[in-house]
Amino acid sequence: MREGSATPHAAAPLPATKKALRARILAARDALDPVQRGAGAQAIASRIAVLPSFDGATTVLATLPFGSEWDVRPLAQAALDRGKSIVLPRVDAATRRLVLHRVDDLDADVSPGFRGIPEPVARTAIVRPAEIDCVLVPGVAFDAAGRRLGYGGGYYDRLLPHLRPGIPRIAGAFDVQIVDAVPVDAHDLAVDIVVTPTRTFATRR
Repeated sequence: MREGSATPHAAAPLPATKKALRARILAARDALDPVQRGAGAQAIASRIAVLPSFDGATTVLATLPFGSEWDVRPLAQAALDRGKSIVLPRVDAATRRLVLHRVDDLDADVSPGFRGIPEPVARTAIVRPAEIDCVLVPGVAFDAAGRRLGYGGGYYDRLLPHLRPGIPRIAGAFDVQIVDAVPVDAHDLAVDIVVTPTRTFATRR
């Protein structure tokens, strides 16, 4: 190499970029004050509740909170009280896929499951993916275009293609989870609406 020439910096591999972003956003989310997290979760739920795509749904797929995720339980309970069906995923470790179960009681029908994540107990009724007409998609980071960074297991990227085409995919997130651009692979699927305590981003797939 000639004197004075610079060595070009190769872009970081996508998995490493995702891993670094995931760690940064999770740390920021974990650092939220509990009072701030509670108020934020309530604001997210209030915003989602009035979305026509959620309000008009009859069978909603949700995921109960794990760690510092926003607490979807009050929204899910309100939906149950209004006569909606709430469906929760249960991890099938053998196939690395999600099996969907309808729950009637968010306490009695739920117990710690895969990696301590709250899951429906085995006795609850299994629901076909085609029955879902709205899905609340969890994730670590999102951007204004609806691109999503998950936890790295690929469970929702494998599940979403099996749901009916066109059903609304809604993500709730704290403002610290919104980034300029989420790095994605070809198999990473976007959401239609991202809701934070202060903003709602409507996107198009």
